[in-house]
Amino acid sequence: MAAQIHQFMCLKDNFGALIHDPDTGATAAIDAPEAAPVEAALEETGWPLTDILITHHHKDHTGGLTELKARHPGARVVGSAGDRDRYEGIEVYVDDGDTVTVGGLQARVINTPGHTRGHVVYYFDADRILFAGDTLFSVGCGKSSELPASVLYDSIRALVSILPEDTMLYCGHEYTVKNAQFALTVDPDNLFLKSRLDEATKLRSMGLPTLPSRWADELRTNPFLRADVAEISRMLNMEGSTPAEVFARLRDLKNRF
Repeated sequence: MAAQIHQFMCLKDNFGALIHDPDTGATAAIDAPEAAPVEAALEETGWPLTDILITHHHKDHTGGLTELKARHPGARVVGSAGDRDRYEGIEVYVDDGDTVTVGGLQARVINTPGHTRGHVVYYFDADRILFAGDTLFSVGCGKSSELPASVLYDSIRALVSILPEDTMLYCGHEYTVKNAQFALTVDPDNLFLKSRLDEATKLRSMGLPTLPSRWADELRTNPFLRADVAEISRMLNMEGSTPAEVFARLRDLKNRF
């Protein structure tokens, strides 16, 4: 059977997610923003917590880790080797190209430095599911808060090079509406983007999440995946600039949007 996903809100606008292997019963929490919503999701689904997969060290992704581990001492905590010195509680350190198993499910670990120096994402190849943390958002990307924007650009381009279009993107925050509003300022003639903003606005008005997102839709609408598109460089008066330079400008503009 395919992996089962249960997504829920944490904190103000964080997403939590559980991924469950129905064949073995194993269940992983993706990040641990806070303990109570994770516990509520486990109770709602009836799934046991066997693993916690951490994408990066920021408190809004690890704040519930200590409490969850205390309540589920058998749960294995996995995190980036690049963040080894930055937070406690990781029991298994992983690096680029490693494989993490959740029961019979397998995730490929991909290093995506940029938002933080040790950020990793988890890609479940067989199920075409990417848990991207804060590297990528629906119609957006994370801030390059610890490393130059060019590093984050390289990380994102690496994902573009390997992900099939039918991949489903899960990420760390509900930012789609604001991201799409910004995207239209640099890609105003993109009809796919206008449709996504309309759809996201409608979903949020009903209290529904805008995630997961289809990777094919991201390729058509996410300006941070489209830094090599001529229309965007022209809008920024950056004809002749490299895509990495356009990306850095987009990130700077988004920071001030």
